[in-house]
Amino acid sequence: MQSSSSSVLAPDWSAIVAVVLGATAFSVAQGLTYPLVSLTLESRGYSSSMIGVNAIAYAAGMGASTLLVGSLTARWRPDRLIIFSLIICSLCLATFAATSSFVVWGLARFLLGFFASVIFMLGEAWLNAACPDRLRGRVSGLYGMGICGGFAAGPLAIPLFGSAGGLGFALTAVYLAIVAFATAMLMFSTKTAPEPSSTVDVFRFFKAAPILVGMVYVFGFADIAAISAMPVYFVKTGYSEAFAAITVTVMALPTALAQPFIGVLLDKFPRERVALATVIVAAASYLVLPSVTSEIAILALLAVMGTAIFSLYTCALTMLGERYSGSMLVAGSAAFALVYAAGSATGSGLTGAIMEAGGPQAGPLSVGLGLTAFTALLILTRRR
Repeated sequence: MQSSSSSVLAPDWSAIVAVVLGATAFSVAQGLTYPLVSLTLESRGYSSSMIGVNAIAYAAGMGASTLLVGSLTARWRPDRLIIFSLIICSLCLATFAATSSFVVWGLARFLLGFFASVIFMLGEAWLNAACPDRLRGRVSGLYGMGICGGFAAGPLAIPLFGSAGGLGFALTAVYLAIVAFATAMLMFSTKTAPEPSSTVDVFRFFKAAPILVGMVYVFGFADIAAISAMPVYFVKTGYSEAFAAITVTVMALPTALAQPFIGVLLDKFPRERVALATVIVAAASYLVLPSVTSEIAILALLAVMGTAIFSLYTCALTMLGERYSGSMLVAGSAAFALVYAAGSATGSGLTGAIMEAGGPQAGPLSVGLGLTAFTALLILTRRR
């Protein structure tokens, strides 16, 4: 295990601001693109399966980038790769506005997923490289707030600009281009940079840090279950579709606002204990949900649930920087991207299948039991 806490004595604020700015900007773009692409394709008469194929292209791009991150960082400086990736993502969004070809959209979606993953992987590694350990939790909390807030704000552009005409894509493309320019300006005064990594390092990280990998997998599973499966649960248990839609927003906003406070806890208390507390709260919120009937109480519970779930990732990111340095930071971020994709893929599908087989209440109960099992694993690991 490599410790990075002594490698940085003073925070590299230019790098930290550049990473948070870039990640937040792309989170806004992703929050807009996810629903807007689906709505636009549906309005053009494409079937649900074809829309799903387009979404798979994005996931395939993300997967490809994690396997190629070593080759990319070996050839180009990671900080310049972030700027280049922001520019390519801007061009992909402009492509959505300029053409209606399904094939071109699929290619653009693949490239968008590829370079989005590059932004997040290298950005998270750089964030940890630029931050002294005494501030690592708070900086990770600010980063988490930017990502959560961006995802929540992105869909708000749809009512403003509509889903026809490509205006939303065009304006978001301009927005990302401006952020890429601002990030490039900030990089002139940075003092740190993420180090190159390799695909071998990614697989080494899986072996070296199974608990951190497990935390991110559980985060992906529970997060997507909350976003995609729980609205279905509410409709099946008699609540209106409007209420089911509101639940996603209610989870997102408090989650974003809470992350800086979670960061303070991570810097003041043992980080393993904070991580354990977030898993316990997330498990309890899922297990209690079927017994809560008041809409106000449900919304309050979901706010706690969303905060606890995302805080698990903030904990994992902070502990990554605390325990590793150099090439293992990029490798760890790449491993996080892979296991998050795996967790989110199984979270939605498996929870939905369990609700079909065992009834609506089986959905949140099964996720809660899974989180409880992971809690037991964390306690056993700490004792050892």
